[in-house]
Formats: sequence, structure tokens, C-alpha cells
Amino acid sequence: MGSLIIAVGLIAWQGTALYQFANRPGGVIETQEIIPILSGENFTALAAKLNQKGIIADTAKFKLLALIRGDDKKLKAGEYPLSSAMTPNQVLDVLVDGQVYLYRLTIPEGYTFKQIAAQISDLGLGQADAFIALASDPAYVATFGLEAQTLEGYLFPDTYYFPKGVAAQTIIGKMVARFQEKFSPEWKMRAKELNRSVHEIVTLASIIEKETGAAFERPIISSVFHNRLKKRMRLESDPTVIYGIVDFDGNIKRKHLSMRTPYNTYKIRGLPPGPIANPGYEAIKAALYPARTEFLFFVSKKDHTHHFSKTIQEHRKAVRKYQLRRRRRPKA
Repeated sequence: MGSLIIAVGLIAWQGTALYQFANRPGGVIETQEIIPILSGENFTALAAKLNQKGIIADTAKFKLLALIRGDDKKLKAGEYPLSSAMTPNQVLDVLVDGQVYLYRLTIPEGYTFKQIAAQISDLGLGQADAFIALASDPAYVATFGLEAQTLEGYLFPDTYYFPKGVAAQTIIGKMVARFQEKFSPEWKMRAKELNRSVHEIVTLASIIEKETGAAFERPIISSVFHNRLKKRMRLESDPTVIYGIVDFDGNIKRKHLSMRTPYNTYKIRGLPPGPIANPGYEAIKAALYPARTEFLFFVSKKDHTHHFSKTIQEHRKAVRKYQLRRRRRPKA
């Protein structure tokens, strides 16, 4: 009888100790760690890792707690944000629920899909080559119902969150879905009013995005391009020329303007075959709702804004004022 009482008392004591362990933070000094769990990693190895990092105080009790909860066989591969301020119960909740660490991916307006691919690679979210291959695969692009050969223009600039090891299809899917969400039915109707397809509007928006140094100018720059298109004038946009140059070194030269490529709007009439970047919300809106002007030309004032002109004579004066004179200044 005495032995039974001792046994029951021991079990009760162990139960109390385990309960206290399960609901007490793992460390005295708070530390935060990103703990990777590899595919197929066993629970014993994980418990040892958590103990070494100071996330839990006792590997044996942690393993017992997981066994009682039935969580020791529910590990999911990934990177997990854990802290010594968390209780073992909370640690197990994070691991079992798959609350993996998410990397912040912010895509600036006007990035090309190759620049996006490089950014994804730099964050360690995936291989740039795999992303580029998918984004430039016409068969894959067609699965989104887009009238395009590549996904240039349809990877909506925004902030996204992804876990490490995410598939390129997942990243692309979210970006295209965000574009389709933003390009509302009202915008599609507006495109029809302008006698333009969605693809043409996105193409024009991408040019506006690359030409814009100041946000307030977008509708004005849009008006210039709309006016030129109506008059069947060439758009003569440097960013389109640059997009068509293989391995562009950052210095546009006169010879580039005379190169015949599908994107050289000094040579072709109308819009190029597709977007030259991924435009943001405001650039697309400007392409759909241009300002009402009679401007046909603009030239950079070298301060991120432009001088707009109605006639070629006025434009030439502006070029002399803002471009030629500055180029002729002697170096200090």
C-alpha cells in the first residue's frame, strides 16, 4: 500500500513538473532564432537543437510533452521563428501549425521580370533562372488567360511574403493574381472605350512608368503618348529602345536609336509588342485616364521632371535649354 502511494505521488509530482515546464518560458534571457527543420529530421535531433539554441530548457521533458500531445510525428520542414520567451507549448504550436518564417519581398514599380528574378535569388527564395524560364514561357503565360508572350507587365509591384523554398509558380501566381485584382472591371471597360486591349494598356503603362521621374507627371506623359498615337507619330521613347538592347551597359548612344528592334519606338510606329517593365497602379491608371493636353513632346529637365511642348519648334528650344547647353559645360 505504501509503495502504491509513493508511486502515485511520484506520478503526480512528475505531472506537475511537466505542466510547469510546458507553460514556462524556455530561457531567462530572451533570444530569438530562426530554426530550420529539414525534411525527414527526427524529433530527438530537433529537441537537441532547440536546447542548444536556448529555446527550451530540457530536451527530455520537451520530448515527453510532444509525445503526450501527439506532436512528435507532426513536424513540417521549413524555417521557424522561435524565442526563448515562448513556452514549450507555444513552441510546439508554431511547429505543428507550420508557422514558418516569411521573407519580405518588395517589388518596386518599373522593375523588369529579370530584376524581380534577381531579387528573389538574392533573398534566397529561389533560382533566378527558374523564375525567368517560367515568366518567359508562352504556354505557362497562357494559363493565366493573358494575351502576352511573357509575364512582363503582369507581375504586380507590391510587398509579398514567402517562406524559403517556395516554388517559382507560387511567387508568380500571387503576383499575377494581384495584377488581376487591381485591374478592375471598370478599368477593362475604360480600355474598351479607348479602343485598346488590356495588353496595350499595360504596355503603355510600362513606358509611362519608365519615363516618369515625378509621380504627378504620369497623366501628362500619358497624354503625350496618347496624342502621338492618335496622330500616328512614333513614340520615340528611350526606355523602349533600352529594353530591346541585349546586355545594355547603362549608356544609351545615338547608334542605339537607329538599331531596328521590335522595341525601338524611334523606328516602329505604335506600341512595342509588349510591356518593357511591370507598372504600378498609378501608371496603369494614367495610361487609362490621361490628362487632356495638346502636348506632343517632352524633354528631361535633369531634376526628375520634364518640359512639355506642343510644337517641334518649342521642343527644340527646350532641348537646347535643358540638354545641349548642360552637355557643353566644361568639367570643373
